[in-house]
Amino acid sequence: MRALYVFALLALLGQGTGEEGARLLASKSLLNRYAVEGRDLTLQYNIYNVGTSAALEVELSDDSFPPEDFGIVSGMLNVKWDRIAPASNVSHTVVLRPLKAGYFNFTSASVSYLAQEEGQVVVGYTSAPGQGGILAQREFDRRFSPHYVNHLSFQTICMVIVDFSQRPLTGVPVKSLDTPTHSMVFLYLYYFLHCRIIVKTSTMK
Repeated sequence: MRALYVFALLALLGQGTGEEGARLLASKSLLNRYAVEGRDLTLQYNIYNVGTSAALEVELSDDSFPPEDFGIVSGMLNVKWDRIAPASNVSHTVVLRPLKAGYFNFTSASVSYLAQEEGQVVVGYTSAPGQGGILAQREFDRRFSPHYVNHLSFQTICMVIVDFSQRPLTGVPVKSLDTPTHSMVFLYLYYFLHCRIIVKTSTMK
């Protein structure tokens, strides 16, 4: 929404100058909240014509994604439009897949076009998302996956029960903890409650 306000302001400034011909404003943004190694990453490009005539031979080119770092799932990083009418916009979406974890600088894409027929080629640039981190798949699962966290918690409880069942506690009969029934009932109850939490969370999503 903030980007739309910026574009609207720039459009008003462009109209105030009284310039003739096409004038393009472009943005490049990441639609994912997190960039994760091995998972789809969606980029969206928006081009707005705030000029008084159609932009001709418009070409969007983004060569900022090395093939050794990103794979293309769908879409193209180089695309053309014959014309973009005044007071209109076009959008383009590309889905990439990061191949490595680490920091990456998401820079601008270039946009070239003719502001008028038989005019000179105008070259501009989109906005830049900036530098961001690409999480490793395992790190992402460790932080955000409820199944992963639940599995670790369940394993920890199992280890604690086994440990206590093999040594006596002061004032507590060994038989009460050494009996399989008590341990299994506790484990089943714990697992049942966590399964309900996972199902409820998945339903809410």
